[in-house]
Order: sequence, then C-alpha cells, then structure tokens
Amino acid sequence: METISIDSDILVAYIQAGSFPEGVMAAHEQLHLHFPNTDKNRKFYGLSRPENAGAISYKAAAEVTEEAEAHLKGLQTLVIKRGKYVSIAIHDFMQDITAIGSAFQQLLRQPEIDPDGYCIELYLNEKDVQCMVRMVG
Repeated sequence: METISIDSDILVAYIQAGSFPEGVMAAHEQLHLHFPNTDKNRKFYGLSRPENAGAISYKAAAEVTEEAEAHLKGLQTLVIKRGKYVSIAIHDFMQDITAIGSAFQQLLRQPEIDPDGYCIELYLNEKDVQCMVRMVG
C-alpha cells in the first residue's frame, strides 16, 4: 500500500453501468466505442461508491480535456478531485478480478478516507490497475 498524489482535478466522461458487478464489462465496452482503448494518451478509470440505499454505483470513465468533448459524444462528466490517495497496484488483474474488490476492502479500512469520494480504478495498461481511495485533509 502506498500514498500517491493527484496534483490537479481530472475531468472524465463516463458510462453508468446498469448494475454492479454484472454491468461493469458492458459499461467499459460502451465507453470504448467513444474512446478507443488504443488511445495511449488518454487515461481510463472505473469509479464506484455506494449510492441509493447502499447499492454500488459504477461508472466506466475516460479522461477528457474539456466538457465539450464529452457532450459531443452525449456523455456526462464528473471530476476526480486532486489530493492524496491511498493506493494498491494490482498486476495482471484479469487473472484474478476479485483482487480489485479485495484491494478496495483493504483501502476502505484506512483512517481518514474521503466519505464522499470514489473507489477509483486507474487502468495503467491492459493488465495492470491502480486501486485508489481519496483521503481527507
């Protein structure tokens, strides 16, 4: 586990998954119709948190440079807040998808996490993901 800094807010466009965890892959596939995952200059994310009486809400997201880019594609946007994040890297996550959930369970037990933040998956490449949770203060 390590602490990393995100130095500036990150604007992302997203596709809301219809369900969690069943709809996660479909949300990413739909997102990649708008933003091909072959675009090495763009970062891709998974954002999740409990909403609506505790059900997990999941968004497949791509970094955008301006809101107009997202709106042209008919997508909504949100901001990943700058700050300090507690983090766990998972290598070759497709070999054990449950490792992502386990990492977030461990991260969410840390003190001083942002109660309004997201569990953030930053896809480093096709095989590796950085799991992060924002800290307050």
